[in-house]
Amino acid sequence: MASTGMQIFAFVLALLGIMGAMVATMLPNWKVSADVGSNIITAISQMQGLWMDCTWYSTGMFSCTLKYSVLSLPAYLQTARTTMVLSCVTAAMGLCLASLGLKCTRWGGGRRSKRHTAIASGGCFIAAGFLCLVPASWFTNEVITKFLDRSVPESNKFEPGGAVYVAFLSAGFLFVGGSIFCMTCPGKRHGHQDMVLLPPPDKLLLQQQQEQLQHQYCSLSPLDNKTGYSLQDYV
Repeated sequence: MASTGMQIFAFVLALLGIMGAMVATMLPNWKVSADVGSNIITAISQMQGLWMDCTWYSTGMFSCTLKYSVLSLPAYLQTARTTMVLSCVTAAMGLCLASLGLKCTRWGGGRRSKRHTAIASGGCFIAAGFLCLVPASWFTNEVITKFLDRSVPESNKFEPGGAVYVAFLSAGFLFVGGSIFCMTCPGKRHGHQDMVLLPPPDKLLLQQQQEQLQHQYCSLSPLDNKTGYSLQDYV
Protein backbone atom coordinates (compact mmCIF):
# COMPACT_ATOMS: atom_id res chain seq x y z
CA MET A 1 0.00 0.00 0.00
CA ALA A 2 2.88 2.39 0.76
CA SER A 3 4.45 1.89 -2.68
CA THR A 4 1.04 2.34 -4.33
CA GLY A 5 0.54 5.65 -2.56
CA MET A 6 4.01 6.80 -3.57
CA GLN A 7 3.27 5.90 -7.18
CA ILE A 8 0.08 7.97 -7.13
CA PHE A 9 2.00 10.87 -5.59
CA ALA A 10 4.69 10.55 -8.28
CA PHE A 11 2.00 10.45 -10.99
CA VAL A 12 0.51 13.71 -9.68
CA LEU A 13 3.95 15.34 -9.60
CA ALA A 14 4.67 14.22 -13.16
CA LEU A 15 1.27 15.52 -14.29
CA LEU A 16 2.05 18.91 -12.75
CA GLY A 17 5.46 18.80 -14.39
CA ILE A 18 4.15 18.22 -17.90
CA MET A 19 1.46 20.88 -17.47
CA GLY A 20 4.09 23.37 -16.30
CA ALA A 21 6.41 22.49 -19.18
CA MET A 22 3.63 23.05 -21.71
CA VAL A 23 2.67 26.38 -20.14
CA ALA A 24 6.30 27.54 -20.00
CA THR A 25 6.78 26.63 -23.65
CA MET A 26 3.87 28.82 -24.76
CA LEU A 27 4.40 31.80 -22.42
CA PRO A 28 5.93 34.92 -24.04
CA ASN A 29 7.75 36.14 -20.91
CA TRP A 30 10.98 34.13 -20.89
CA LYS A 31 12.73 37.46 -20.45
CA VAL A 32 11.29 40.86 -19.59
CA SER A 33 12.71 44.36 -19.84
CA ALA A 34 14.65 45.46 -16.77
CA ASP A 35 13.71 48.67 -15.00
CA VAL A 36 17.16 50.22 -14.87
CA GLY A 37 18.30 53.70 -15.86
CA SER A 38 16.17 55.81 -18.15
CA ASN A 39 13.22 53.97 -19.70
CA ILE A 40 11.72 54.50 -23.14
CA ILE A 41 8.69 56.76 -23.03
CA THR A 42 6.52 54.95 -25.58
CA ALA A 43 7.03 51.35 -24.39
CA ILE A 44 6.69 50.58 -20.70
CA SER A 45 7.36 46.85 -20.84
CA GLN A 46 8.86 44.38 -23.29
CA MET A 47 8.68 40.60 -23.16
CA GLN A 48 10.38 37.97 -25.31
CA GLY A 49 9.49 34.29 -25.47
CA LEU A 50 10.34 31.26 -27.53
CA TRP A 51 7.74 31.93 -30.20
CA MET A 52 6.82 35.63 -29.99
CA ASP A 53 7.84 39.04 -28.68
CA CYS A 54 5.30 41.26 -26.94
CA THR A 55 5.28 44.93 -25.97
CA TRP A 56 3.10 46.97 -23.61
CA TYR A 57 2.76 50.64 -24.58
CA SER A 58 2.02 53.57 -22.31
CA THR A 59 -1.23 54.14 -24.22
CA GLY A 60 -2.54 50.77 -23.00
CA MET A 61 -2.05 48.95 -26.29
CA PHE A 62 -0.54 45.49 -26.41
CA SER A 63 1.11 44.01 -29.49
CA CYS A 64 2.88 40.70 -30.19
CA THR A 65 5.06 39.64 -33.10
CA LEU A 66 5.67 36.02 -34.02
CA LYS A 67 9.17 34.77 -34.75
CA TYR A 68 8.72 33.20 -38.17
CA SER A 69 12.36 32.76 -39.13
CA VAL A 70 14.09 29.94 -37.31
CA LEU A 71 17.58 30.35 -38.77
CA SER A 72 17.76 34.00 -37.73
CA LEU A 73 17.32 33.10 -34.06
CA PRO A 74 20.34 32.68 -31.76
CA ALA A 75 21.55 29.18 -30.92
CA TYR A 76 20.28 29.19 -27.33
CA LEU A 77 16.78 30.14 -28.48
CA GLN A 78 16.69 27.41 -31.15
CA THR A 79 17.88 24.88 -28.58
CA ALA A 80 15.28 26.04 -26.07
CA ARG A 81 12.50 25.54 -28.61
CA THR A 82 13.61 22.04 -29.55
CA THR A 83 14.30 20.76 -26.06
CA MET A 84 11.09 22.12 -24.56
CA VAL A 85 9.00 20.44 -27.26
CA LEU A 86 10.92 17.18 -26.76
CA SER A 87 10.42 17.50 -23.01
CA CYS A 88 6.64 17.75 -23.42
CA VAL A 89 6.55 14.78 -25.81
CA THR A 90 8.74 12.60 -23.57
CA ALA A 91 6.71 13.49 -20.49
CA ALA A 92 3.49 12.61 -22.34
CA MET A 93 4.93 9.20 -23.21
CA GLY A 94 5.89 8.77 -19.56
CA LEU A 95 2.33 9.52 -18.46
CA CYS A 96 0.96 6.86 -20.84
CA LEU A 97 3.41 4.29 -19.51
CA ALA A 98 2.78 5.32 -15.91
CA SER A 99 -0.96 4.78 -16.28
CA LEU A 100 -0.17 1.18 -17.29
CA GLY A 101 2.47 0.65 -14.60
CA LEU A 102 0.46 1.86 -11.61
CA LYS A 103 -0.18 -0.94 -9.12
CA CYS A 104 -3.70 0.33 -8.42
CA THR A 105 -4.84 -0.20 -12.02
CA ARG A 106 -6.12 -3.42 -13.59
CA TRP A 107 -4.63 -2.94 -17.05
CA GLY A 108 -0.98 -3.29 -17.95
CA GLY A 109 -0.41 -7.03 -17.41
CA GLY A 110 1.01 -8.84 -14.40
CA ARG A 111 3.28 -7.61 -11.66
CA ARG A 112 6.45 -8.18 -13.62
CA SER A 113 5.26 -6.27 -16.68
CA LYS A 114 3.90 -3.46 -14.48
CA ARG A 115 7.26 -3.20 -12.76
CA HIS A 116 9.09 -2.85 -16.07
CA THR A 117 6.53 -0.35 -17.37
CA ALA A 118 6.79 1.77 -14.22
CA ILE A 119 10.59 1.87 -14.47
CA ALA A 120 10.34 2.89 -18.14
CA SER A 121 7.91 5.69 -17.25
CA GLY A 122 10.27 6.88 -14.53
CA GLY A 123 13.08 7.02 -17.07
CA CYS A 124 10.88 9.07 -19.41
CA PHE A 125 10.07 11.55 -16.64
CA ILE A 126 13.74 11.96 -15.69
CA ALA A 127 14.68 12.50 -19.34
CA ALA A 128 11.87 15.03 -19.73
CA GLY A 129 13.05 16.88 -16.63
CA PHE A 130 16.58 17.03 -18.02
CA LEU A 131 15.29 18.32 -21.37
CA CYS A 132 13.33 21.00 -19.53
CA LEU A 133 16.23 21.99 -17.26
CA VAL A 134 18.80 22.49 -20.04
CA PRO A 135 16.98 25.30 -21.95
CA ALA A 136 15.95 27.06 -18.75
CA SER A 137 19.54 27.11 -17.48
CA TRP A 138 21.06 28.14 -20.82
CA PHE A 139 18.44 30.85 -21.38
CA THR A 140 18.97 32.25 -17.87
CA ASN A 141 22.74 32.29 -18.35
CA GLU A 142 22.44 34.22 -21.61
CA VAL A 143 20.07 36.79 -20.09
CA ILE A 144 22.24 37.38 -17.03
CA THR A 145 25.42 37.58 -19.11
CA LYS A 146 23.95 40.29 -21.35
CA PHE A 147 22.52 42.12 -18.35
CA LEU A 148 25.97 42.36 -16.73
CA ASP A 149 27.61 43.41 -20.00
CA ARG A 150 28.32 47.14 -19.77
CA SER A 151 28.49 47.52 -23.54
CA VAL A 152 24.76 46.72 -23.82
CA PRO A 153 22.52 49.81 -23.53
CA GLU A 154 20.27 49.97 -20.50
CA SER A 155 17.19 50.09 -22.71
CA ASN A 156 18.14 46.67 -24.19
CA LYS A 157 18.78 44.90 -20.91
CA PHE A 158 16.44 42.10 -19.85
CA GLU A 159 16.00 39.89 -16.83
CA PRO A 160 14.58 36.34 -16.51
CA GLY A 161 10.80 36.23 -16.69
CA GLY A 162 8.16 34.07 -15.09
CA ALA A 163 8.29 31.36 -17.78
CA VAL A 164 11.88 30.50 -16.80
CA TYR A 165 10.86 29.90 -13.18
CA VAL A 166 7.93 27.77 -14.33
CA ALA A 167 10.35 25.68 -16.42
CA PHE A 168 12.70 25.17 -13.45
CA LEU A 169 9.79 24.14 -11.22
CA SER A 170 8.42 21.76 -13.85
CA ALA A 171 11.84 20.14 -14.26
CA GLY A 172 11.98 19.55 -10.51
CA PHE A 173 8.53 17.93 -10.51
CA LEU A 174 9.52 15.63 -13.36
CA PHE A 175 12.80 14.66 -11.70
CA VAL A 176 11.12 13.82 -8.38
CA GLY A 177 8.23 11.95 -10.02
CA GLY A 178 10.55 9.88 -12.19
CA SER A 179 12.84 9.02 -9.28
CA ILE A 180 9.91 7.84 -7.16
CA PHE A 181 8.63 5.63 -9.98
CA CYS A 182 12.05 4.00 -10.31
CA MET A 183 12.50 3.48 -6.56
CA THR A 184 9.04 2.03 -5.87
CA CYS A 185 9.67 -0.90 -8.26
CA PRO A 186 12.41 -3.09 -6.75
CA GLY A 187 13.94 -6.14 -8.37
CA LYS A 188 12.88 -9.76 -8.08
CA ARG A 189 14.83 -10.41 -4.91
CA HIS A 190 12.41 -8.24 -2.96
CA GLY A 191 9.21 -9.82 -4.29
CA HIS A 192 7.35 -12.44 -2.26
CA GLN A 193 5.75 -13.89 -5.35
CA ASP A 194 9.10 -15.14 -6.66
CA MET A 195 10.04 -17.13 -3.53
CA VAL A 196 9.89 -20.93 -3.68
CA LEU A 197 9.42 -22.78 -0.39
CA LEU A 198 10.96 -26.26 -0.32
CA PRO A 199 9.97 -28.92 2.25
CA PRO A 200 12.52 -30.24 4.76
CA PRO A 201 14.93 -32.98 3.51
CA ASP A 202 13.25 -35.76 5.53
CA LYS A 203 9.79 -34.99 4.23
CA LEU A 204 11.13 -34.66 0.71
CA LEU A 205 12.76 -38.13 0.87
CA LEU A 206 9.59 -39.67 2.32
CA GLN A 207 7.54 -38.09 -0.45
CA GLN A 208 9.84 -39.53 -3.11
CA GLN A 209 9.60 -43.03 -1.58
CA GLN A 210 5.81 -42.86 -1.51
CA GLU A 211 5.76 -41.84 -5.17
CA GLN A 212 8.01 -44.78 -6.09
CA LEU A 213 5.81 -47.31 -4.21
CA GLN A 214 2.70 -45.90 -5.83
CA HIS A 215 4.30 -46.19 -9.27
CA GLN A 216 5.29 -49.83 -8.65
CA TYR A 217 1.81 -50.75 -7.41
CA CYS A 218 0.16 -49.18 -10.43
CA SER A 219 2.49 -51.05 -12.80
CA LEU A 220 1.40 -54.53 -11.55
CA SER A 221 -1.03 -56.54 -13.73
CA PRO A 222 -4.47 -57.64 -12.45
CA LEU A 223 -3.32 -61.33 -12.31
CA ASP A 224 -0.56 -60.44 -9.87
CA ASN A 225 -3.07 -58.85 -7.48
CA LYS A 226 -5.30 -62.05 -7.34
CA THR A 227 -5.34 -63.51 -3.80
CA GLY A 228 -8.01 -66.31 -4.08
CA TYR A 229 -9.78 -68.74 -6.47
CA SER A 230 -13.21 -68.29 -8.00
CA LEU A 231 -15.85 -70.98 -8.56
CA GLN A 232 -14.88 -71.30 -12.24
CA ASP A 233 -11.45 -72.74 -11.27
CA TYR A 234 -13.12 -75.98 -9.98
CA VAL A 235 -15.42 -76.54 -12.97
